[in-house]
Amino acid sequence: MTSQNLLPSPSLPDGVARLSHLGVIRIHGEDSAKFIHGQLTQDFALLGPDQARLAAFCSAKGRMQASFIGFKAPDGDVLLICSRDLLPTTLKRLSMFVMRAKAKLTDASDELALWGLAGNATKNIAAGAYPAWAKWDIEQDSIINLYPAATVPRQLMISPVSRATPEGAEMELPVWQWGEVMSGVATLSNPVFEAFVPQMLNYESVGGVSFKKGCYPGQEVVARSQFRGTLKRRAFVARSASLLTAGQEILADGDADQPVGLVVQAAPEPQGGAVAIVSLQLSATEGHLSAGDSEIQLLPLPYPLLEDI
Repeated sequence: MTSQNLLPSPSLPDGVARLSHLGVIRIHGEDSAKFIHGQLTQDFALLGPDQARLAAFCSAKGRMQASFIGFKAPDGDVLLICSRDLLPTTLKRLSMFVMRAKAKLTDASDELALWGLAGNATKNIAAGAYPAWAKWDIEQDSIINLYPAATVPRQLMISPVSRATPEGAEMELPVWQWGEVMSGVATLSNPVFEAFVPQMLNYESVGGVSFKKGCYPGQEVVARSQFRGTLKRRAFVARSASLLTAGQEILADGDADQPVGLVVQAAPEPQGGAVAIVSLQLSATEGHLSAGDSEIQLLPLPYPLLEDI
């Protein structure tokens, strides 16, 4: 197993990145918010024009099949941003539940451009860059505050594809993805489909779960995990000297027969090596961890976990 002293992480640079790894589901119709409210872990019935929602779409067993940043567009449609590799399957599954609701779901990925803004490229649209999930509409653009990456402010910008590139230095997508990992807020992708209940990714602590809303698929399992103290896994940010991939197993003390976690999302670090969001058994966090041939080093979680809901 390779082990080395890793250098401190640099800061996420200022800049603008085109987020080609993400796609958009559009929900059109007078029942759009009501329909999606009944499918996801967050409250869309009370979603205001100045808010976005982090949310999960779960199986009946409470396992996450997709994650979204969702919001209402200026025209009243609900837009859901998700990993592009999960979009076709997710669109098909959600469409099965429409039934008599006046809502139509379509893939709007070719109509809308998604941009990541970091540092001085973020828009000064409020007093301070946060809270996360606050949203503003400026002309044809929607801008959503995200969790920071190592204190660097970040925003998601959604624009018609005909609009010009936002002002700011060009940022390569892998650099943005590194910042995504450092924020500690995971985006589900195909390699970890149905691998987690939302709390295994700390979603209740970063605004991804409402425990006050009505029913949705998997609600009983999600609630039981929260209130019966049965949760044994949590998400952490980690570093490795070698590149990691989503779905890769994490081992404790070299025991290849008993994986103690999974890589949820990973990205290369600019200085070499990699960072990842990992979901681990809590009992394994004090021991030596590895993935592949490299040691895993846990970093401080960039936000507090909620102790009470």
